[in-house]
Amino acid sequence: MRKGLVQVYTGDGKGKTTAAIGEALRARGRGYKVLLVQFLKGKKGSGEISILEELGVKVICKGKDLGLSLNSIVEDERRTIREEWTNFLDKIKEEVLAEGYDLLILDEINVACHYGLIDENKLLRFIKEKPDGLEIILTGRYASPRLIKTAHLVSEIKKIKHPFDEGIKARKGIEF
Repeated sequence: MRKGLVQVYTGDGKGKTTAAIGEALRARGRGYKVLLVQFLKGKKGSGEISILEELGVKVICKGKDLGLSLNSIVEDERRTIREEWTNFLDKIKEEVLAEGYDLLILDEINVACHYGLIDENKLLRFIKEKPDGLEIILTGRYASPRLIKTAHLVSEIKKIKHPFDEGIKARKGIEF
């Protein structure tokens, strides 16, 4: 049995989710079972989701497209989301064990932890207690020092230049 590692893709550059999806495609190409959980994104309008599902990747979108409004979440809503998403880690663990996934991608979970939407201590326990063969990829800006220390591989993706800086909006088929 191969040993599953923990990878972190973080930083302010474009490509963290894209890199994780590349890993999902590679894993599916080898017959591995893949679960992708997106925390800050909804399924609506995301080009990669439909093709991943066609290829047999299970996709769960917990987000309500919160990405652009994280700073405006009121405290009551933040508490509700934190409780729901932190408890959702138990459901993910159950599903991973029941279905025998080889790769679990927790997309934007670093951001969710940074904004207090997931209990980082519970996430760290989740990682520590993972099945030996399970590979986990954590994506998103703001990976904490504790998550970085826990990981076997950490890539920081740095923005040098981005079209958003020039007022160019996200383009269908390229950014989403």
